[in-house]
Amino acid sequence: MHATFKVQEIHCGACAKRITSAIQAVQPGAEVKIDISSGTVSVRQDGNAEAILKAINDAGYPATSLRIECRPGGPS
Repeated sequence: MHATFKVQEIHCGACAKRITSAIQAVQPGAEVKIDISSGTVSVRQDGNAEAILKAINDAGYPATSLRIECRPGGPS
């Protein structure tokens, strides 16, 4: 699965690190890429996008899903 989220209040590398840690706490091994300037977080992994969205929000960063792409035959 590849998911992209719009995340508010990402201001610096420390914010990005907290978000990455929150995502990897619920989805170990997830590949996380954060663009601070656009406020987007892209995640590649085999888990649940809703769990990732919840983790970002629970870390204190308001987020919404922009796009979720599932691999054919893979978990969503």
